[in-house]
Amino acid sequence: MIEFIDTHAHIYEPEFDEDRAAVMSRAAEAGVGRMLLPAIDGGSYERMFALCREYPDRCFPMMGLHPTSVNDNPQWERDLELVERFFAAPPVERFFGVGEIGLDYYWSVDFRNEQREVFVRQVELSLREGLPVAVHTRDAWDDMTEIMQRFAGRGVRGVFHAFSGTVEHLERLRECGDFVFGVGGTVTFRKSVAAEAVAAMELSEIVLETDCPYLAPVPYRGRRNEPSYIPLICGRVAEIKGVTVAEAAAASTANAERIFF
Repeated sequence: MIEFIDTHAHIYEPEFDEDRAAVMSRAAEAGVGRMLLPAIDGGSYERMFALCREYPDRCFPMMGLHPTSVNDNPQWERDLELVERFFAAPPVERFFGVGEIGLDYYWSVDFRNEQREVFVRQVELSLREGLPVAVHTRDAWDDMTEIMQRFAGRGVRGVFHAFSGTVEHLERLRECGDFVFGVGGTVTFRKSVAAEAVAAMELSEIVLETDCPYLAPVPYRGRRNEPSYIPLICGRVAEIKGVTVAEAAAASTANAERIFF
């Protein structure tokens, strides 16, 4: 069977409370044996930890503070300190990355400075811990590339989750560190920026993700997403790159293993 890794799954979220075991079974049947779980904020950390304890060979946690959790949050410094304390004394066996971190100006630009500070501090944390980053970027690609260029040559590595930047952004980020780019359900949409980006990527820099429960691929668009849909995403990537599904899957799995495992 083809082996897939879902590099970005929020399967600990409440949307899966009613049938999480069945979702995990469907993922296994589809060949998705491993899932990387990005953290969001203090409201969901314990749910993520519990799931990783339940499925230690399948669910692999990251730790970080999401940029939208900085917005309108006067206690963001305390929340960031909590992330740092978790790395000092992990409540799970280990973390596999610093994430989900980044910049998100979609909802508001009023907290741009705070988001930038939190992001930079967490990239610095990744360097101290020797871990990859899982980076969220929405409506902030120019700022993101400007910040990452400061880290060029310092050994930063990781994934730009749900990549939606331009080819120019892609080329600039390649120069900043050892990065791969997360491709999810949006690549299957009829008008897809992600599809244009994938065409410019090498197979050696693509990883697959769902971002479940969000952004389900066609034909499930608009419904709850889940890891068992990874083969649909892989199929579209294979089509764009002109390779077989097996070749696209093998490349994405090898890329995820190199960065995270």
